[in-house]
Amino acid sequence: MKFKLIVTIVSDEKADDVLDAARKFGATGCTVITNARGEGLNPPKTFLGLTLTGQSDVVLTLVEEHMSQRILEAIGEAGEFDGEPGSGVAFQLDIEDVIGLGSQIPTLRQEIEDKI
Repeated sequence: MKFKLIVTIVSDEKADDVLDAARKFGATGCTVITNARGEGLNPPKTFLGLTLTGQSDVVLTLVEEHMSQRILEAIGEAGEFDGEPGSGVAFQLDIEDVIGLGSQIPTLRQEIEDKI
């Protein structure tokens, strides 16, 4: 099996929506890194030296490559990334090797057969 890593950077408020969308389209789990900070085209506003930006989460989702595009698109819709600047970003990376998914492989095979 070949895998892709979907990296999502999203506001804390939308993280659960992103996770639900990924699971709905076949993701079997993820890792969430909380309290991330990002900066886009416009630097964040400050007040008395304090940055006025909300907390972001980084969501790492390892998925089987045949389901990755659908999951990525669902994440984008759930996070409303195209609707408002600064709402988040998601991208996918090819994965060379994976160790530690032995218990998930049968489930992934069945989901691939059911959805493709």
